[in-house]
Amino acid sequence: MKLLVDVGNTAIKAVLFDGKDYQTCELSNLPWSKITELVYACVGSTELLKPLLAQAQQHAVPYFEAEVTAKLATLTCAYQQFKNLGIDRWLAVIAAYVEYPEQNCIIIDAGTATTIDVLNKEGAHLGGWILPGLDLMTSSLTQNTQRVFDDEQTPFTTELGRNTPNGLKNGAMVATLGAIEQAKQHLNQQGCQLLFAGGYGKLLADTYIDAKFDSLLVFKGLNYWRELAIKQ
Repeated sequence: MKLLVDVGNTAIKAVLFDGKDYQTCELSNLPWSKITELVYACVGSTELLKPLLAQAQQHAVPYFEAEVTAKLATLTCAYQQFKNLGIDRWLAVIAAYVEYPEQNCIIIDAGTATTIDVLNKEGAHLGGWILPGLDLMTSSLTQNTQRVFDDEQTPFTTELGRNTPNGLKNGAMVATLGAIEQAKQHLNQQGCQLLFAGGYGKLLADTYIDAKFDSLLVFKGLNYWRELAIKQ
């Protein structure tokens, strides 16, 4: 059984993979006797990770940190300075590459920031964008303007705004969707699979008929990274 760990800026999330299914888990109650290896990605402070790695050592469980490389199997990274690509973005691209082979994909991870990455059917990561997330878009305006305000009850939709809060929130929504539509242009009008993850991923995915939302996309990418890295 693999323990898959994603270390963020303020918290650690973990998932167990038994060779077939993925299951979220609590770090305070791990079945160490069944865990054969730990695979992790770190975008936050390594201080958060130290206690977990110490536990792994105590239980003689080997651990491996996922990293961005110029190439993984037939998947290639668009960044010349590939180490500068965020590991979570790379793992989401790896998951798309494995789960949708020989398909054009656009991968959107919508959290504090919204990242958009384009993968073509040949397995080439073409690049992507980093946008402020929906909340960050709205808060940047309310904090830096005098008459723009928000409220907690107003949802994000694509309707034209008829008051300030929904004009603000819906503007953030359509700006994000517009970026996704622009990403499609880089696939030369070919069909593509839209894959969403992150806290606002489901909301965005629901605006499309054939989009997929996967809350475990990064964890699946961690698992696939390990499998493909072994074969390198």
